[in-house]
Amino acid sequence: MKSSLVAISAAVVVATLVTGLKDRAALQERFGLGSAGKPAPELMMMGRIKPTDASAGNPEFNAQLVADKIEAITSPSPPAPGAREPDAAAPQPAAPQTVAQPAPVTPPIVSAPPAPQQAAAPAQPAVDESALRYFASRGDKVRLQAEISRLQALYPNWVPPADPLAVPQNGDKQLEAMWQLYSDGRYAELRKAVADRQAADAGWRPPADLLDRLDVAEARARLVNASDLKQYATVVDIAAATPSLLTCSEVDVLWRVAEAFIQTERAQRGQDAYTYILKNCANPAERQATVEKASTLLAYQPMQALLTLERPAADGSKEFDAIRDNLTRRFMAEGNDDPKLVIAPDYIARLEKLAETGGLASDALLLGWYQLRRNNDADAEKWFRAARAKQDSAAASQGLALALIARKAPEEAEDVMFRWRADSEDATSTYLAATANLMALQPPADLAEDVLHRIATEVIARKYVPTAQQFGWYARSLNQFQTAARWFETALAWKPDDEPSAYGLVITREQLSDRKAVLDLQRAWAGRSSRITNLEDTSSLIPNAVTPPPEKGTLAAQQPAAQPTQNPPTEPLPAERRITLQPGSQVVVRAARPAMETVTVPRGPRQTRGCSTTIDAGQLKPADALSRGWCLMDINRPMEAISAFEAALQSPTRKVREDAAYGQSLAYLRAGLSGNAAVAATKAPQNRQRAAELQVAILADRALSAFDAGRYRETLIYLDQRAQLQQERIDLMVLRGYCYLNLKMYGDATRIFEAAAATGSRDAARGLADVRNVTHPDVND
Repeated sequence: MKSSLVAISAAVVVATLVTGLKDRAALQERFGLGSAGKPAPELMMMGRIKPTDASAGNPEFNAQLVADKIEAITSPSPPAPGAREPDAAAPQPAAPQTVAQPAPVTPPIVSAPPAPQQAAAPAQPAVDESALRYFASRGDKVRLQAEISRLQALYPNWVPPADPLAVPQNGDKQLEAMWQLYSDGRYAELRKAVADRQAADAGWRPPADLLDRLDVAEARARLVNASDLKQYATVVDIAAATPSLLTCSEVDVLWRVAEAFIQTERAQRGQDAYTYILKNCANPAERQATVEKASTLLAYQPMQALLTLERPAADGSKEFDAIRDNLTRRFMAEGNDDPKLVIAPDYIARLEKLAETGGLASDALLLGWYQLRRNNDADAEKWFRAARAKQDSAAASQGLALALIARKAPEEAEDVMFRWRADSEDATSTYLAATANLMALQPPADLAEDVLHRIATEVIARKYVPTAQQFGWYARSLNQFQTAARWFETALAWKPDDEPSAYGLVITREQLSDRKAVLDLQRAWAGRSSRITNLEDTSSLIPNAVTPPPEKGTLAAQQPAAQPTQNPPTEPLPAERRITLQPGSQVVVRAARPAMETVTVPRGPRQTRGCSTTIDAGQLKPADALSRGWCLMDINRPMEAISAFEAALQSPTRKVREDAAYGQSLAYLRAGLSGNAAVAATKAPQNRQRAAELQVAILADRALSAFDAGRYRETLIYLDQRAQLQQERIDLMVLRGYCYLNLKMYGDATRIFEAAAATGSRDAARGLADVRNVTHPDVND
């Protein structure tokens, strides 16, 4: 009784399966394989993409479930026959199974034109079951189930045997050996075995299924070999000729075809191949690997389209969360390469969290370069500093230096990059750009001797013209005109067509009264530079005048244009040996600061009324702005006067420009900005009297500033330069005496104080007392 019930139950199951094979949609619904009417996308041969019609589609058939049901049947009774209807799906080529894993059969991504549908036939189709028998005899369930799925796809009316594992072994031992060669992947030996048997037995014909499988396996081997050799056009040709390779059971082939499309400039086709895998293939590891491979070949935007195909996991997460951090890093790196690419804020926030919580300097570097490429200098500096804190590297230092240059902090940029200056060409260019920006600061930076020396050494070694030129302007700001001339000449030796260096040289030679050199330069630059050939605007400048450096554009490394015509500086020049001087005595004696030197120049009458209110001087006519500037000076508002004089400098009238430049210099002096005053003095030509008066006042102010800062030797230098232009006043003599006193030059201090005291100066008499207190502290005066 019990055995009868088992037999009846088995018969019912088999009958159900047979009926389901006629209606695959019903079978899918029964086993929960998805909607029967949902078509799968199909990538047509040679690149045309179109969705298949629902009636012509080939919905996925889960061979594993079907095989398990069949294998569960133990009764030898055959299933009840039933009427068979042909399936509407178009026939598909065979898929190779040499390394196949159990996977659902999906419509091919590249296919040949579909064959005409066969007419309905109630009889069982003739199917070559030799491979089925071979795999059954070997007990290879994996390949057996894949073979069942393949035959179902090729022959919709075919019904698998009730128990494939019970199929008797092939009686043909030679054919069994051929199938073994195929299973082992020894395709050349299989070809030879077939040929040998046909030669020995003219009436024998190899199974068509075996030959088809052999053709596909050899095509796969050729495709993989072409892919490994980067012969991408060949990969595409083989795939188009063998569409049965392009299914989910051959994901590796699909990856290779997608890469071949992208490498042959058909990125959209490659994206379609990846899309096909994500839409149709279910293996989680293969899906994740697909996204990882695609991210190395596709750009940011196509990748976002692929990521929309992500499936939710059972725990509520997403299937690609495990690789999302690496994807974020890759997208940010792409954003660094393309300043116009906007990365989604979610990715930026994710990388910021990684940089803050993780220990990788590379994450902070990615953020720094991304922000720097988009001119977000403050954010870039933050992340570059974070990267350097974790790992000081050339890339982090270079990024930080660029951010500092953009923030107008070239001194720190030079210090940051000095260690890495020779790491690469980019690092060298960044360091040299920092030096040029540093030397061009206005007012000039107070640089230590060792910094000047190392900058000069690098500039000479690299023959870098921009910094050499800026060294010339820097030396001029220190009134070291011979040194400035040498730097300008050196820059011209490296780049003879550098007009700013030639201009700096010609005005320096003019100030040194070297008329022959000036004329030679004017002849050499005739027709190329009007400001050099028409030097009347600067010929009135006397020695010790200061000219600002020209405006700078974006600094980049320059190659020497020609060999130097003279020997460049081989050791630090005077401009490089500028020392930050410190007081010489332990007891520092301060002098009363002399009053600011007054420059008196006759000017026309001006109204004091009308400037008590604040207005925008830029809206006034140049002549009115000039009058307002003098008015503001009279009521001691020099900073506002500076703006008014700047507006007056736009006048087309030379006389107005001269007065405006002169007035702006006086305003800067009153504000205590002697460096700016020197720059303003060169904005328009001045007559010799005015130029001398301004230079005297500027040198006096610099001497006072240096004395207040405790730089007594520097103070003496400025006083000496001023004394060459005008006799020294008593108050400045007292200042000189206190410089000698603080430098422990007591004899010189006594001599100066005695000479000044002879004029009745109380400050000089006090200076004498200070000298005696230092040299004879035990004597009670």
